[in-house]
Amino acid sequence: MYDFDQIIDRRNTDSIKWDIRDNELPMWVADMDFPAAPEIVEAFCDRLKLPIFGYSKLRDEWFDAYINWWKRFHGMDMNREHLMFCSGVVPAISSVIRHLTAPGDKIILLTPNYNHFYNCIKDNGRQVLEVELLYDRNSYSVNIEHLETAVSEPAVTMMIVCNPQNPTGTIWSSSDLQRIGELCRKHHVTVISDEIHCDIITPGKQYTPFASVSEINKNNSITCIAPTKAFNLAGLQTAALYIPNETIRNKVRSSIEKDEISMPNSFAAVAAIAAFTSGRKWLEELNEYIYKNKLIVKSYLQEEIPQIKLVWGDATYLLWLDCSALKMNSKDLAAQIRKNTGLYIMAGSYYGKGGDSFLRMNVACPKEILLNGLERLKNSVYTGK
Repeated sequence: MYDFDQIIDRRNTDSIKWDIRDNELPMWVADMDFPAAPEIVEAFCDRLKLPIFGYSKLRDEWFDAYINWWKRFHGMDMNREHLMFCSGVVPAISSVIRHLTAPGDKIILLTPNYNHFYNCIKDNGRQVLEVELLYDRNSYSVNIEHLETAVSEPAVTMMIVCNPQNPTGTIWSSSDLQRIGELCRKHHVTVISDEIHCDIITPGKQYTPFASVSEINKNNSITCIAPTKAFNLAGLQTAALYIPNETIRNKVRSSIEKDEISMPNSFAAVAAIAAFTSGRKWLEELNEYIYKNKLIVKSYLQEEIPQIKLVWGDATYLLWLDCSALKMNSKDLAAQIRKNTGLYIMAGSYYGKGGDSFLRMNVACPKEILLNGLERLKNSVYTGK
């Protein structure tokens, strides 16, 4: 048994999440308030016994860790030659955009979508083409008709798929992913599939890797994977790219080498190996805890704040809250909540089209902190205090 109720004071620890005012409670950025699995910490301690931290290369164990994990838990066979290290998913996506597309090209996002993807696209001189998801007040689905229109535009050369989806927590079905893959291949649109959240899943549910669905998907995609979200290791800068297509792989390898994001630091491989070889039991208990936190939020909103509705998603620890009944712009609402109660959560408008009536809330925290946050949310809605 692991202790996820333990509260660790992260103030004054150079934490981006906790660099806030004393009376504030941060539940915004995708950063868990749980200590890393002790098996991973032990691996770091073993590495520290060698007090030299020079340039590192990848051991066979790094490749084996990824390959065995995806085969055992996600049913996908990966070839060692198709894997490459990168120091982060977002830097890799930016690098791929710079080197595999041209200035002015359009890149498709299914919205609402992870806000940093917009930065990756716009900051590199490309255009975002938003295809808004269908929302039926309970769940999200892909508007295939609109997507087909979008991918057929001549300026569209790439699509970024968030699988599972951030911020809605949606797990895309095999049929959804297959249809996306077919449309993109038909119109010569390369797919980047960000699967960094794939291991934070409701117990009993399963995500489908984009590349596992068909040969078409496999040969026209770049899959971004990492232990960082599931094992709370984002500050270690460790990730991987899985690219079966040789032509695409060679271009990407060249791009990440040019952009200097292909070299692991002294702890990057250690973290991934320890997580994927020794972290399964910890992850299972973590997912149970997060699932219970989601149920707490669902029940609390229904009973105490019925004006706010949880849009249930079976992936991620980021909850998508429908606040349309409050009739407020999400930026104004989030700012009001923070000002009046100190609760810091994200405005849905940051995630593009379809997000303006929503808030995103991180529930990867001890139950005591979660209840504190919910109470603050309630106070803001009812009293403005």
